[in-house]
Formats: sequence, C-alpha cells, structure tokens
Amino acid sequence: MNPAITLSRPGSLWARSAFGLLLLSLSAVLQAASPMNGAGSSAAHPVYRIWDEQYAKTGGAPLSYDPAGSSAGLKKIAAHQVDFGASDIAPAKDALAKANLVFFPTVVTGVVPVVNLPKEGGPLVLNGETLARIFAGRITRWDAPEIKALNKGRSLPDKPIQVLVRADGSGTTYHFSTYLSQVDEGWKRSRGAAPLLPWPPGFKAVKGSQGMADGVKATPGAIGYVDYNYVQEDHLNGVAMKNAAGNTVQAGPESFRAALLTSPWMQGGDFAQPLTNQPGSGSWPITMGTFVVLPRVTDHPEKTIPVLRFFTWAFMHGDDLAKKVNFVRLPNAIQAKAFKAIAQVVDKKGTPLGVDGLR
Repeated sequence: MNPAITLSRPGSLWARSAFGLLLLSLSAVLQAASPMNGAGSSAAHPVYRIWDEQYAKTGGAPLSYDPAGSSAGLKKIAAHQVDFGASDIAPAKDALAKANLVFFPTVVTGVVPVVNLPKEGGPLVLNGETLARIFAGRITRWDAPEIKALNKGRSLPDKPIQVLVRADGSGTTYHFSTYLSQVDEGWKRSRGAAPLLPWPPGFKAVKGSQGMADGVKATPGAIGYVDYNYVQEDHLNGVAMKNAAGNTVQAGPESFRAALLTSPWMQGGDFAQPLTNQPGSGSWPITMGTFVVLPRVTDHPEKTIPVLRFFTWAFMHGDDLAKKVNFVRLPNAIQAKAFKAIAQVVDKKGTPLGVDGLR
C-alpha cells in the first residue's frame, strides 16, 4: 500500500464501520433486492460490470447499465428515468441543488491519447501544447517539427494525421479539453472545456469509448483519446506525455494515483475539482475521477435502496476488482466523504434510507 494512503487510517476505520452498519441496515429494510437501472459514463462501464458480476454471486440485485455517456447519464437521472446516473463530470453545486441530487466518486482513471502508428522505438511522446494544436487542426502531419522535437531519433511517417473525436457528450472529452485549456491559452480562448465540442472540418466523430477504440484501430495514422481501461482491453498504442513537472510519463494506475495524491481531493477533500495537470514527478496529466449521481429525496425507496446497497458493497469489497480492470481505488479519506453523500439520501418523509443509527 502506498504510504501516503495509510495516513487516512482513521477515516478508513470510520468509513468501513459506517459502510458495514449501512449494509446491515439496508439488508433489514429490503430483503428481496429489486433490479437496478443505471446509465451514463462509458469510462466507468468496465468497473460497474465487474462489480455487478461479483455482487450477483452474493445474492445482490442485478444491474442493467447503459454506457450512454456522461451527459446522457446526468439527463436521465435528472428526469428520473434511471435509478442512478454515472458521470465523469462532477455536477455543479447549483445544478445539484436545482435537481435535488447528490453525487460521490467511485474510482479514478485517466484519459489517454492513442495513435495508430508503428510501435517501433517505444511510445510516441507529446506534450500538452502539441496535443492541443493537433486537436485544433493546427498540426496536420506526423512529421511536423513540433512532434519531431519531442521524439528525437524516432522515425515519423510523412503522412497526414487522422483525428478522431467523440460525437456524443462525454466526460472523457470534458477532462481531455479541461487539460488542454490548462496548458494552451489558444485552446482555452477558442474552445475551452466541455463534454461536447465543435471540432474542425475533416475530423472523424465516433460515439462512445468503444467507438473511439475501434475507430483508432481501424484507421492508419489516427490519433484519438480514450479511457485507460480501453487502452488495455483493446491493446491500443498509448502516447507518453510530458507532465506538469516536465517529466515523460505513461498512463497507468501508478501515475493516476500519483496525480490523485497531490490533488485537491487529498489536500482539501474537494472531489468536485478536476484531477488534470496536477504537480508531482510521476503524475499522469489527464487523470480523472468518475461519479455516481442519485436523487437526494427518492420517490421510490424500493428502487434506490438496492443502489445504495450495491455501492456500499463496492466500497467495502470492490477495491481488488477495480484494480483488475485498471482503475484506482479511492483513498480512505475520500471513501469516507463518499459515504457521507450516500447518507444524505432520504425518502419523501425525510427518513434516511437505512442509516438511522449513523446520525
């Protein structure tokens, strides 16, 4: 275990004891679990899938999850069309208050630029400014001087860059563009950070993380961006990046954890802040969290309780499973804050759903 994480031991004991009490209380409230319906983040789909598979073996409620993208997940939960929404974008406080929703993080991952180029010579190296200029349509060929300067001694093809982007509202796009806004003033002025962006003519738009992975694999000379677990599962050619410290790093659980440990999530407990472009010698520059969004006041406790039970179980027993699909568990102190968000969920009478003994 990373020594920095063990500093949160008191939070861990409190959180896990609280989660245990919550799980027992919810079990008493609802003996026969109802099916759960969720929608949203395609990045989070692999971890929710593996949690669901293992949770089912304990007799827990089955999960039907639609990886429709973060924007769709937020819209569906606001319209009460699903039991929970999932988003890689932390909702704004005013939006949460208006829709009477609560949110909490589940795991941490990262966005990775991926290319369809020969792998000889190791991973292609890029920095934030060069990446921004490629996705703004200002660098159009692989042998451009800016790319050559970052890859001295590497043979680069004299070919056009085929840029793939997301067509749907995506948390992945939001964090990718947040990072580009932080490192490139031109990008910040012209495009900024958003889940859906106006892209230059000639870019190929694809839907979903799997669509991006498939599109890059099928397009020689392509560059795109995708969540790290798809890089692993689809054997994509991930780019190495220069981080805020000026070091060349590769995406992976260790570099995501390094970014997390230097972030506002750990320093101030504010998990609404982005994890992109964090300091630290080993930090991956496009790290991101993923979140669950629930109604604070539920009209249907029989549907909400199974969701609370599922995520309570996941925080208690899902760390190793998350690691298997290349996500980073939340540090203990952040898990404790996530539990506090879960504890805010009440029925129409204002009764906490199974947490009476924790107040």
